[in-house]
Amino acid sequence: MQDRLITKYNIPGPRYTSYPTVPYWNQDAFTSKGWAAAASNSFTLSNSQEGISLYIHLPFCESMCTFCGCNKRITKNHTVEEVYIRALLKEWQMYLALFDEAPIIQELHLGGGTPTFFSPENLTLLIKTILSYTKKSDTPVNFSFEGHPNNTTRAHLQALYELGFRRVSFGIQDFDLHVQTLINRVQTYESVKQVTEDARAIGYTSVNYDIIYGLPHQKERSIVDTMEKVSELLPDRIAFYSYAHVPWIKGLGQRKFTEQDLPSALEKQNLYLKGKEMLKALGYLEIGMDHFALTHDTLWQSLQQRQIHRNFMGYTESKTRLMVGLGVSAISDSWTAFSQNEKKLEDYYKALKENRLPIFRGHLLDKEDLNVRKHILNLMCLFETQWQEGDFPEALQQQIEGRLEGFLLDGLIEYRNNHLKIKPQGRPFLRNICMAFDCRLLRKKPDTQLFSMTI
Repeated sequence: MQDRLITKYNIPGPRYTSYPTVPYWNQDAFTSKGWAAAASNSFTLSNSQEGISLYIHLPFCESMCTFCGCNKRITKNHTVEEVYIRALLKEWQMYLALFDEAPIIQELHLGGGTPTFFSPENLTLLIKTILSYTKKSDTPVNFSFEGHPNNTTRAHLQALYELGFRRVSFGIQDFDLHVQTLINRVQTYESVKQVTEDARAIGYTSVNYDIIYGLPHQKERSIVDTMEKVSELLPDRIAFYSYAHVPWIKGLGQRKFTEQDLPSALEKQNLYLKGKEMLKALGYLEIGMDHFALTHDTLWQSLQQRQIHRNFMGYTESKTRLMVGLGVSAISDSWTAFSQNEKKLEDYYKALKENRLPIFRGHLLDKEDLNVRKHILNLMCLFETQWQEGDFPEALQQQIEGRLEGFLLDGLIEYRNNHLKIKPQGRPFLRNICMAFDCRLLRKKPDTQLFSMTI
């Protein structure tokens, strides 16, 4: 049965960090001026009640990890830090000019690249300057960053802690040395243990590990060994997600090994199920897609309170209407519009030099987009959604019901009276179920492969 379902549902599909997904953004209706108006309006409507989220993309890495699909620039030249920080601060000033009062930063995340490529002193300069233009939130804030276990020093952890950071995420991927060598991401168990203990000693309340299944030459024994090592350190939360093999997008970085080196769809699913079984035995509970947390972690608590949200930063503990992305390739979300910054560093610098927001594409959401987005977010966060008669045009409603029928027959969902709930056995197929609601994908299937495989 499981083999049949994997064969049936292992198709290219979005991860739904947004709806519409980026390949389906409508460029014809989008302008930078329209984005600025949407961001300004969203800020006015929501800043005083819920604040804003801020994502800062720090793209530099000293070496190429061949599994990585992020936008990065490989260099060992650390003089790039100060130039880039000046650019970020100029972009921030351009956003401040759109706002009618000082922003309240409710959520701040440093992603990359490798944020800890930057020195503690430069990170302090960046964050202190950004926060100097903001108002303090009346509610607890959520500040987090991504760190490489090999270059996140105690000084990094201490400096960011003093700025209000309480969450840190370490990219582990797999503890198997052979797999680490193939993906060019070698770090020892000892280095991970040390940086985890340092974070806890300083006072961080949530440590996350990123672990990937489906990597080249990855076997069940390496997943078992990795999870056994995890059991010794017990991070507060874990992102256990599928390797996305998209070399047609990410280029030579994902051509250091071939498709023949990767586990088959069935092998990959078995790796996931084995890892999930071991995490469950350790007390980790499943959250949305690919995420697990212990019960004391605030991400699990937000799920119990049905406040959990998903955006371009992943799963978060609460929603803000406005999320501003600073830096090369960063994506922003005003709830009614998306925008993405220039993906090439030189183009990003050029736009700022010309005193314009460094945006190269975006999308203005229409009424249908907003409705579909709501249901996909419900499924991604809560594994269920409910809609009213008239939410969808009749023809589209019939299409959605037709696509859901297959999941119902396969025993993956419960579905009655416009209420859909994904069963535990249906959760590995969450992306496929969300695709049943993807109106833009239903209307126009891509001519070429745009997304990674769902299994």
